Amino acid sequence: MIEIRIHGRGGQGGVTSAELLARAAIAQGMYAQAFPSFGPERRGAPVVAFVRVDDKPIRIRERVYSPNVVLVLDPTLLDIVNVAEGLKDGGKVVVNSPEGGPALKSKHGWPTVAQVDAQTVALEELGVAITNTTMLGALLKATDILPLAAMREVIDDRFGPKLGPKNYKAFERAYNETVEN
Repeated sequence: MIEIRIHGRGGQGGVTSAELLARAAIAQGMYAQAFPSFGPERRGAPVVAFVRVDDKPIRIRERVYSPNVVLVLDPTLLDIVNVAEGLKDGGKVVVNSPEGGPALKSKHGWPTVAQVDAQTVALEELGVAITNTTMLGALLKATDILPLAAMREVIDDRFGPKLGPKNYKAFERAYNETVEN
C-alpha cells in the first residue's frame, strides 16, 4: 500500500488532487481512498488531504500518520508546517518550489525530494496559480503509482471539455519537468 499526505492551502485544490488520484487508481482496477482533514479553515489556511492506493482492499479508516509520499502544493507551507513529519524510511517529498531539489533537501533534511516549479507551469498553462493537477504530474513522475495516461479521463471528467485539456497539459508538463534528488 502507498500512503500519501497532501499539504496545501484552502482553495488550492488539495482535496481535488486526492479525489482525482483515487478515482484514477480505481479506474485502473486498484483500491483507493481519498479524504480531507480540515475544520473551520478559511480560504488560504493550511489543509491536509490523504490518499491510500493498494492492489487489495484497504481496511484502514484513519488519517495517514506515516506516509510513503508527501505532496506539497504550496512552498510557503515549508516554513510553517513540518510536512515530512512521520515520513517512512525511503519516503519522498514531492514539492512545488522554484528552489532546486538539492537546496530543498539540504535545508529541510529530507531523504529524497522531487521538485517542480508547478506555480509557473500552472500560470503558463492554465492562467491561474492553482497547482493541484500540475502537482499530480510531479507525483506520478516521482512514484510511478499510476501510468500517466490513467489521469486523462478523470481530469477531463472533472474539469470538462474546456478546462480538462488545459489541466492535462499542465499535468504532463509538470511530469516532464519534475527533477528528483
